[in-house]
Amino acid sequence: MSVSTAAAAQSVCAPLPVLGRDVTVPLVTGGEVTYAALDYAASAPALQRVWDDVAAYAPYYGSVHRGAGYLSQLSTDLFENARRTVAEFLDCRADDQVVFTRSTTDSLNLLAAALPADCQVFVFETEHHASLLPWQDARVSYLDAPRTPQQAVQTLERALADRDPHGPALVCVTGASNVTGELWPVRELAAAAHAHGARIVLDAAQLAPHHPVSVQDLDVDWVAFSGHKLYAPFGSGVLAGRADWLRAAEPYLAGGGASRKVTRRADGGVDVEWHESAARHEAGSPNVIGAYAVASACKALTEAGFDTLVARERHLIDTVRAGLAEVPEVRVLSLFGDAAPRVGVISFVVDGWNSSHFAAALSAEYGIGVRDGLFCAHPLVRTLLGSDPQAQGECGAPEAAPGEKSLNAIRVSFGAGTPDEHVERFVKAVKELVRHGAKWQYRTEEGRCVPVV
Repeated sequence: MSVSTAAAAQSVCAPLPVLGRDVTVPLVTGGEVTYAALDYAASAPALQRVWDDVAAYAPYYGSVHRGAGYLSQLSTDLFENARRTVAEFLDCRADDQVVFTRSTTDSLNLLAAALPADCQVFVFETEHHASLLPWQDARVSYLDAPRTPQQAVQTLERALADRDPHGPALVCVTGASNVTGELWPVRELAAAAHAHGARIVLDAAQLAPHHPVSVQDLDVDWVAFSGHKLYAPFGSGVLAGRADWLRAAEPYLAGGGASRKVTRRADGGVDVEWHESAARHEAGSPNVIGAYAVASACKALTEAGFDTLVARERHLIDTVRAGLAEVPEVRVLSLFGDAAPRVGVISFVVDGWNSSHFAAALSAEYGIGVRDGLFCAHPLVRTLLGSDPQAQGECGAPEAAPGEKSLNAIRVSFGAGTPDEHVERFVKAVKELVRHGAKWQYRTEEGRCVPVV
């Protein structure tokens, strides 16, 4: 092997340093083990780079935009530079706005509040609740789950062809499913939307941490994502895209920072002139730490190189999928089939096991953290499980006791900070649990399956 080839192979195998990589947790069977964090789709651990950048800035923290002091000026520059960094990360258009929010959910609710009057919204039932639910005050059409990427495009085209061609319309679509990890045909869906006079917003919460996202290449009108899924868990999110609807809408929150000028009227009321920039929807003191953390994560992922990150993640995906395929009792959930490209998110059920019981055993006996439930994507998981659409089921809090049938699944998810050992331990644990059963007794407590102590 040449030196260059060896270096490339090493780069594919080396995870990015994250906080918590050396944390040990107790096992119910005795002893401790290094924690295997395999719930990245919920919240990814902070990159060490992000933590270091935030720690270096923290002593210089100050109020932004209106402070005359040195720290305020420095913090303002840092906050606005973070906005520019995010715009570069997303390859935004020159006139796009980048609005800092609290999360993907917050971003999409902001956009929902900015919809023009009589706007019709089209959203697949397969969306996470963050992108499924904000549109209920609009004329919303929920589209059935497609079984191929081509069917997704065809379904959208038919729905758009039947809409009122004179009114505004918006399509909301995920980039990568938080349940199956499968990539959606975003570019083709955007083309279909624009061909019918509609706009499109991309929920990139699960896509941006794993793949490059280019607003211009995908030709989407807006992108939303969360910092806590992008290795920057400090309570910040992003809505980036076209400015016109945002400028025309009432501020998402009314208050200082969003207002440019406030005057009293003769009748005792007040007149307000709102900002037209992103500040219009960023009332109050902004989350400077959160915005800076997001920008730091954007830089770290860009510098690491998505080609390298994608190649390494594909190796982890192949390891998990190959291991699960060796267990006949395991059924992996999928919309588009085994050959569909995907990110490091895999959901499955195990014959004869309550999913909460299985997840609890992985944690208590192997030190592996996964997710079980409906993953805040109830219609999609019910479709994949072939269950009654009206059946009861809670997001992440299944009610069935160990051994009982449950309306929920198990999700394993990973990313740039995941060592090979974590996914290898997971595969081994699945095989041992299916073959030999749990070593411990478990009971249901407040809707969760927990070990008996």
